[in-house]
Amino acid sequence: EATGNNDLSENINASITLAIIGTLSASDVKTDLNAVLKDFNSEFVDFKKDFPDDFEPIWELNIETEITYQSEEIITIAISTYEFKGGAHGNDKIEFLNLNAKTGSVLNQNDIIKDINDFNTLAETHFVKSLEYEDKDLKMEDFFFGKPFQLPENIGFSEDGLVLLYNVYEVASFDQGYTEFVIPFEDAEHYLKVK
Repeated sequence: EATGNNDLSENINASITLAIIGTLSASDVKTDLNAVLKDFNSEFVDFKKDFPDDFEPIWELNIETEITYQSEEIITIAISTYEFKGGAHGNDKIEFLNLNAKTGSVLNQNDIIKDINDFNTLAETHFVKSLEYEDKDLKMEDFFFGKPFQLPENIGFSEDGLVLLYNVYEVASFDQGYTEFVIPFEDAEHYLKVK
């Protein structure tokens, strides 16, 4: 949470709240995090009422945030959520929130990257390198479900460079978990509008 009572801190906090809500499987669109959390609890209470003889259900919601990068131009926050409402496994997700450090407004990929098509080629090269580094048996065909390389929804900054992160099911199977790689600043700098 950004401290202070100025417009910048209010904008940053509003952006963080909306991003957290966006990672959750809320039944309807809400902008108040407390209301979303109340709904989560009510859903659990209703489930217990509807199925009183069922096993003791375990529901869990974890939300963590971390600043991964901060400069005069940009702040990147990683938002990690884990939600479990029964079933085989819970749902976890990581979202990078890139904010304009001067206004607190959310930056999308087009605000960060000059030419998406050129950057896509660079990213594909680094993706292939990361596969070779991680596991000699992994091939591009093991990802993207038969489609060509595509950028992830999540691109954020770290001290090491630009982090590209695919959430579970975005590429590959659930068993492979997150797929993540870094493009060092010296390679990505030419493609960036901000740093």
